[in-house]
Amino acid sequence: MNFGVSTSMDIAISIPSLHLSSSPLSFKSSATISLQSPRFRNAYFDSLFFGSRWTARRVTTVETRQCSSKATDDDFIIEDVPHLADFLPDLPSYANPLKNSQAYAIVKETFVKPEDVVAQKIVITKDRSRGVHFRRAGPREKVYFKSDEVRACVVTCGGLCPGINTVVREIVCGLNFMYGVDDILGIVGGYKGFYSKNTLQLTPKVVNNIHKHGGTFLRTSRGGHDTNKIVDNIQDRGINQVYIIGGDGTQRGAALIYQEVAKRGLQVAVAGIPKTIDNDIAVIDKSFGFDTAVEEAQRAINAAHVEVESVDNGVGIVKLMGRYSGFIATIATLASRDVDCCLIPESPFYLEGTGGLFEFIEQRLKENGHMVIVLAEGAGQDYIAQDMHTVEEKDASGNRLLQDVGPWLSQKIKDHFTKVQKMAINMKYIDPTYMIRAIPSNASDNVYCTLLAQSAVHGAMAGYTGFTVGPVNSRHAYIPIARVTETQNTVKLTGRMWARLLASTNQPSFVTYNEALYEDAAKINNAEISTQL
Repeated sequence: MNFGVSTSMDIAISIPSLHLSSSPLSFKSSATISLQSPRFRNAYFDSLFFGSRWTARRVTTVETRQCSSKATDDDFIIEDVPHLADFLPDLPSYANPLKNSQAYAIVKETFVKPEDVVAQKIVITKDRSRGVHFRRAGPREKVYFKSDEVRACVVTCGGLCPGINTVVREIVCGLNFMYGVDDILGIVGGYKGFYSKNTLQLTPKVVNNIHKHGGTFLRTSRGGHDTNKIVDNIQDRGINQVYIIGGDGTQRGAALIYQEVAKRGLQVAVAGIPKTIDNDIAVIDKSFGFDTAVEEAQRAINAAHVEVESVDNGVGIVKLMGRYSGFIATIATLASRDVDCCLIPESPFYLEGTGGLFEFIEQRLKENGHMVIVLAEGAGQDYIAQDMHTVEEKDASGNRLLQDVGPWLSQKIKDHFTKVQKMAINMKYIDPTYMIRAIPSNASDNVYCTLLAQSAVHGAMAGYTGFTVGPVNSRHAYIPIARVTETQNTVKLTGRMWARLLASTNQPSFVTYNEALYEDAAKINNAEISTQL
């Protein structure tokens, strides 16, 4: 490896077998790259002495440029996140005030080391690459904002989810208690609140009890994202830290805000906190509010079981959230032990014929005299559309409007058994969707939301931007926003979790192994195509 230093202090590094192009980078032939960011240089050099080769996947301009490698035995890849110093190279840094914090006074290692990373894969095969890693979340020794010069804002977007208020509270308290920031604004009403609503002044006293209530203290909305108007407002108000709480559509909006901020050369840190009750965000272990949703879903399942167990031929259907991913239905079923059949969007099902749902219901009624079906809201949508001849529509966020599968399936089952089988059944249908979304988060999610909020605050104060936070293998990390929005996390029909569910309920899989492999491959290909577009 050869090093050449120019008079402007830009450092050129010649790396064997590195090929540069305007597309994502691949290792093919020799080339030279110039690392202009002082922080990027230091991080790279630190990595050279910290053991293995550190192949950085960086965002070095407004456009996302990724650098990946074919890792050898000792190599691993780090997918890093942008930093304000990347486009503001002369930005001064300051000693982190946490050094003098009472909370961190007895912590053995107050600050996260620059070389600390979190592995995406915790189980690897011997003699194989260690794979992708992310920068570990936590406080840094240096910060890029003076506490009395920070004006932060918090905004919540999209649908409701348990824990939103806890995240808002802990962002405010984290900024104030840990870093001494007093100027924090709450943007009312989602993205459009930046340019059409008044703001709230947030203090620890104002947000003290909001975590005890469901919903969002700041209110929310879908759509309304206008990047230029939002950044104009950020600039006009003198905001220099933006905390955005929302799902994949909201995070894509956060990425656009970061890009516009970088384009204008503004010292504004943009931090995303991923939110979706469906747990369908890629890379991270789980989304906040999920544990609360599963716990609350148990009440509905228990109620359905009590109802159908008390009558002859009782059939209970419980519809749970899950537009494209059936995690709530799957985990709630595994936790319950009273569910006979779980239907999710990832697993197509059919009603009639050998191995169909009608046959399974009849079998269970003969064996037990009752049965409970858990149904994700996105299950069977193609089946319904074909049966009802519906036209696809979308909501303000661009999401496909789903047909109400619960009443449709209830009626289909009732019609089949009363008209075809000549068998009287007692149908019980429960839809607890809005009850689950509207409740406060439980103890587990409260702790999780605190970690998310504090990780976001530490990252923004340290100058990171265009990032989102979340646990990867139980360790919180800073993740490029593009990684959590490029695809959705789904239940793998060929994975062990779904196999455990089938073993627990003893329900038909409705799909063969080869069909499952084909479905998984098709989803992966579609995700890659959409990412390239």
